[in-house]
Amino acid sequence: MRQLNAPILASVAFIVFVDMIGLGLIIPVMPRLISELADTSIYRSAEIGGLLMFSYAGMQFLFAPAIGGLSDRFGRRPVLLTTLFLLAADYAVMALAPTLVWLVAGRMMSGIMGASWAAANSCVADCVTPEKRGRAFGLLAGAGAAGFVLGPAIGGLAGEFGTRAPFIIAASLALIGVGVGLVFLKETLPLERRRSFNLVRANPVGSIIQMSKKPFVLSCLFVIFLMQLSSQAQISIWAYWGELQFGWTPSTTGYTASLYGVVLGFCQAVLTGRSVHRFGAANTARFALLFGIPSYLILAFADSTASVILAIFIGALAGMTLPALQSLMSSSVDEDAQGELQGAIASMLSLTAIIGPVVMTQTFSFFSDDKGVYFPGAPFIISLASLLAAISLLWIVTSRRAAA
Repeated sequence: MRQLNAPILASVAFIVFVDMIGLGLIIPVMPRLISELADTSIYRSAEIGGLLMFSYAGMQFLFAPAIGGLSDRFGRRPVLLTTLFLLAADYAVMALAPTLVWLVAGRMMSGIMGASWAAANSCVADCVTPEKRGRAFGLLAGAGAAGFVLGPAIGGLAGEFGTRAPFIIAASLALIGVGVGLVFLKETLPLERRRSFNLVRANPVGSIIQMSKKPFVLSCLFVIFLMQLSSQAQISIWAYWGELQFGWTPSTTGYTASLYGVVLGFCQAVLTGRSVHRFGAANTARFALLFGIPSYLILAFADSTASVILAIFIGALAGMTLPALQSLMSSSVDEDAQGELQGAIASMLSLTAIIGPVVMTQTFSFFSDDKGVYFPGAPFIISLASLLAAISLLWIVTSRRAAA
């Protein structure tokens, strides 16, 4: 089974694609929905939006190792389909949310179900040979990025008809994903390679302790943490920053996010595999991450939407780093612990999404009112500092591995 199994990979990629469409759909309307429910200003809405993202990421952080561990025990297929079905139900609930409390509860449930990322990536390790995993992880990441191509664009258009419409569409698409999975997705983890579910290991602390037995893997996890922390500026303040700085409408927010998804998807799905094949996963990870430096500098001082678009094209190249690192890490752990590894990665990503939104939205709010220095791009400076730390650690870690 260890070959590039195209039908299975396509099925998993489609599920990831649908999952990310749902996440992207609601981005353009969140500022206005929060304003409606909380009856407050754009600055206060940004702060509340950061807390919503905090609750979403907090649940992912807590539950990703458990879902990864469950997929190591019961298989990838039942875990993926169950979480996607419950995600559809959750979007339906949020579409009817009458108060902010309901919206918070919905985002927390979305975070739990969104932890299925670990099971999806584990499918790659199950059915793809180590030397081809860089390409496969890139394809899967590209599918997720492609979800952001359609998600924000559709969400922006649907948002013109009401702030609840994108949630209804997200629920419908998730159900379609379940149907496709039931028909086409085959189990990738054979019975002989499954392991018992261990609650001690199936939590963020336990999974990190397990990964600490592999120093290279643990170091890569810290690189991912710093790298993804830097990306939280775009994720957390994009809609608020665009509306304040450039007067963006939900449609414009959706189009710019979709453009990023197009370019990022191309870099991850097409360029990552080619770069890993030619230069190796380590070199791909190291040099791709450098493109984030000029991108964040441009965003911090952007004075037009055209500048933002330039930053998008440059920064998307850094997207090759994560799938390249996944390939390196996947080859460094036991075959019966791939779900656990992906759960640890997902928890690390979620941890950045716990810290990042609060830091970025609070910084944006502080520098965007009329009480002090006006500098809405300040969060991108924080992103740059985190990125530089990630670059330094990545070069140290991969250089040591090459010398060993």
